[in-house]
Amino acid sequence: MSQEQDQQSMVKVVYVLYLVSLVTGGLTAIIGVVLAYVYHGTAEEPLQDHFRFQIRTFWMGLLYAFIAGATIPVLIGFLFTLLLYIWMIVRCAKGLSAIDRNQPPADVTTWWM
Repeated sequence: MSQEQDQQSMVKVVYVLYLVSLVTGGLTAIIGVVLAYVYHGTAEEPLQDHFRFQIRTFWMGLLYAFIAGATIPVLIGFLFTLLLYIWMIVRCAKGLSAIDRNQPPADVTTWWM
């Protein structure tokens, strides 16, 4: 397996770890972001964009999770948590779709989807 194929597989693994984190309380997302940081520096385009997108997804997701958790006492946090889950699923689905087409994510710097 070439280095590029290995990195492409790792991009997919990180997306799957992020999706699994929705049922593990975020534990696998921590593993995913560590892998994304490790592979980001040596990756070529468009894989480097995927790792950057994944790193941003982790940190934005952590911020959104903090906001959702902080607003649970006023009950709106449950809605924020649902939106966080949808946001994570859509970002990972878009990333997986793009990597299957050998393209970078549509907008690496977006805070949305």
